[in-house]
Amino acid sequence: MTATDLAEILFSSGLQASDNPTPEQVRTAVDALSRTCAGDPSACAARVAQEAGDHPDTFAVRMRWALDTVQDAYGDLTTAA
Repeated sequence: MTATDLAEILFSSGLQASDNPTPEQVRTAVDALSRTCAGDPSACAARVAQEAGDHPDTFAVRMRWALDTVQDAYGDLTTAA
């Protein structure tokens, strides 16, 4: 998976920036939700789209946090083009 895929999964999780999750907590949450999405990143992408529609005012900030947090938890990953 790319950093974008992982960030979408993290975005869809219950973790919040205010939780200051550790890299291990991030990986655990992403792994658990990834199984919930049946390993299909598009299922989590649909959740992201729903959240974007429901909360457009906070979408960009949360997605930036998810991308940055994934980079911290997983290292240098390439985002999808």
